[in-house]
Amino acid sequence: MKMFKLGALAIALLAATGATQAQDKVLNLYSARHYQTDEALYANFTKQTGIKINRIEASEDALLERIRNEGANSPADVFITVDAARLAKADDLNLFAEINSKTLESRIPAQLRTKDWYTFSTRARVIVYNKSAVNAADVQNYEDLANPKLKGKLCVRSGSHPYNLSLGASMVAHHGEQKAEEWARGVVANFARAPKGGDTDQIKAVAAGECGVAIANSYYVARLMRSEKPEDKKVMEAVAVVWPNQKTTGTHINISGGGVLKTAPNKENAIKFLEYLASDQAQVYFADGNNEWPSVPTVKTSNPALEALGKFKAETVNVGVLAKNQPIVQKIYDRAGWK
Repeated sequence: MKMFKLGALAIALLAATGATQAQDKVLNLYSARHYQTDEALYANFTKQTGIKINRIEASEDALLERIRNEGANSPADVFITVDAARLAKADDLNLFAEINSKTLESRIPAQLRTKDWYTFSTRARVIVYNKSAVNAADVQNYEDLANPKLKGKLCVRSGSHPYNLSLGASMVAHHGEQKAEEWARGVVANFARAPKGGDTDQIKAVAAGECGVAIANSYYVARLMRSEKPEDKKVMEAVAVVWPNQKTTGTHINISGGGVLKTAPNKENAIKFLEYLASDQAQVYFADGNNEWPSVPTVKTSNPALEALGKFKAETVNVGVLAKNQPIVQKIYDRAGWK
């Protein structure tokens, strides 16, 4: 009888060891990034660590709802997405775990992280203008977009899109709610047409003369710059890019980032993964693969489009502050008529 008990105990210990080993080699990633270039990023992590990534991709809202429904039994270890507001939403739902990582704290600048989530790449919100229709001197700042001299010349995407909400959140941080609303009303008054389409559509509309100026994320510009399609080359010949607010607050950036979930069954692997995303090698993937800037300032990249766009002064408002301002901005845009 005693021998049976000892055998059962040994079997149980072996099973537990096997389970631990299996767990040590897995990371469950819920991702709202939908870029093919990320495949190499994840494959390299597995190659370096032996940790297999099980990935589920969907929209931010769908993933957050899934995590909430799964509750304490959620298999998700890491949630990553684009834009600070979406990360803040996960934070507001109390989904992220506060982690202590000297690697992340030393590599990710303070303005690009909160206590619960981190930025791994950035995109600048630039001004694109038609070289034959608009004077560059008239569009040097975001504030200029509300100037009546641009009446009927501005193309933008929806005011409810996180990229524009993030820009509005920056305006609130720099100028306060009242001034930000005045700016939004001025922007709406300058619309060439009702907001529609994505950032690439705005750039193409500027090139076609449908409008004179637009705002777009820098990586859409870089994609067109790197394109071999004759029609894309023609677009870029017609437009020029401005880094806004270089003499004042700096160009607004929005982000891609992520955090470890409180219920993560593989928390150590999750932290390893975030630290990997902050490594030089992974940071280069973000820049060269998807035309984003690394969040780690010392990383050197070799993206010809980013190099052609040149260096710029970025704003330094903490991403957490920008995220918290966005619900206010949505109300401002609604009142201003930026639909």
